[in-house]
Amino acid sequence: MEIKLQKWGNSVGIRIPSNILKSMNIKENDILDIITDDNKIVITIKKNKKISLKERFSKYNGNYDCSSFKWNNPVGDEIW
Repeated sequence: MEIKLQKWGNSVGIRIPSNILKSMNIKENDILDIITDDNKIVITIKKNKKISLKERFSKYNGNYDCSSFKWNNPVGDEIW
């Protein structure tokens, strides 16, 4: 498939056809990685980095204030 580079602000860009986006489950605002490999441009879907539980809690200092949390009143068939 041939795609034409087009001016986009101070840069140039390509448009990725919707059938390709759908087939790869890529949506607007998804983050993609772009690299060069010899004379190729390679675009890949950025995978979320998996963070261990230890990494997630590395900045936790032990203080948690839940006073800002509000339970509110039931709005449906909730059982309290």
